[in-house]
Amino acid sequence: MNYTTLLFDVDDTLLDFQLTEENALQKLFQEQGVKMTPELKVSYKALNHQLWREFEEGKRTRDEVTNERFSLFFQQLGQEVDGVALENSYRQYLNQGHDLLGNSREIIADLAKKADLYVVTNGVSKTQYQRLGDAKLTDYFKDIFVSEDTGYQKPMKEYFDYVFARIPNVDRNKTVIIGDSLTSDIKGGQQAGIDQIWLQPETAKEDALIQPTYKIKRLEEIYSILEG
Repeated sequence: MNYTTLLFDVDDTLLDFQLTEENALQKLFQEQGVKMTPELKVSYKALNHQLWREFEEGKRTRDEVTNERFSLFFQQLGQEVDGVALENSYRQYLNQGHDLLGNSREIIADLAKKADLYVVTNGVSKTQYQRLGDAKLTDYFKDIFVSEDTGYQKPMKEYFDYVFARIPNVDRNKTVIIGDSLTSDIKGGQQAGIDQIWLQPETAKEDALIQPTYKIKRLEEIYSILEG
């Protein structure tokens, strides 16, 4: 193995967050008596994406993102809602989603025999732990680092300093991060001084300012990089 320590993102890297989010939004909107049209879904995702980008950039706290996103979204529809209450309902639906992305469990189970695996994820601790547990992935990782617990988030250097301080005898030259987000995983890896593998989403555009060490389209392609 070219790397001894593998840092894995969760959503849209190991677990199919797109499907999980879709199901959770369907149930939440139905609960509110609103039909989730393709246009509304695009509008919500654009708002949500912007809020999480602001979180990554340190402009918003995680609680501000999660507690305000639905009130901001429904304001666009001319409705006043309790954003915190809707977030709690949405979180219950989201926690139930643990669909695996491709054959990620088989790959993780195999790689766990060859290297030290860790989870590095932004988000809500209870949600991420429940989804990883339900997907039967937890036992393959030496530790799980959720931004809510660390006090920092990807791509902040402080987040990775927190992670590396808790990995015994870590060698950054033999460490690689694997994730789907250029602004979170790849930029974070660059700021931490480690190699990066970008699991490029089908709809994602490349960014001339954020060039990953490696690019793959499917998780199983990781073997050609890890094993040379």
